[in-house]
Amino acid sequence: MQKEDPAEHDGSRLRYFYRGWRPTLYGRMWTRIYAWLAGFGLLPKILVCLQTKDRGSGRQVAHVLVPVAFEGERYLVSMLGEQSNWVRDIRATNGTAFLKRGRKYAIRLVEIPPSHRAPILKAWCEIATSGRRHIPVSFDASLTAFEPIAGDYPVFRIDPAA
Repeated sequence: MQKEDPAEHDGSRLRYFYRGWRPTLYGRMWTRIYAWLAGFGLLPKILVCLQTKDRGSGRQVAHVLVPVAFEGERYLVSMLGEQSNWVRDIRATNGTAFLKRGRKYAIRLVEIPPSHRAPILKAWCEIATSGRRHIPVSFDASLTAFEPIAGDYPVFRIDPAA
């Protein structure tokens, strides 16, 4: 992703967590702690722990994410776009992962085509208060404002594992 990350320049503390669409060392440490706490259900219910198999090492890695409910389905959105590690890991494993919040659930993530992402992105921006700072559209903008950027932010539907 070539564009500048809005979260780095909005005057918030997020610039210490992310640089150039990638987490900083501080951001990676913070994410590990939050993923562990979310996995045990110790953080607000809005946060979950996504466990994926690392595409390089094969180890289990944890990511803290905000799922969004939209039209009876649940989705995960990549606030850092195409280069997010969890997105690359999910693609490498054909969607196989686990969600953890107290209990661990085997899931399959199905990628949504860009033409269907805009309303899900908008719904996600309405609830993911810090994550939405990475999206260059205001959370209260019209749906048409999300359409041009939908291809830059992968969205995955959460399905139970087969």
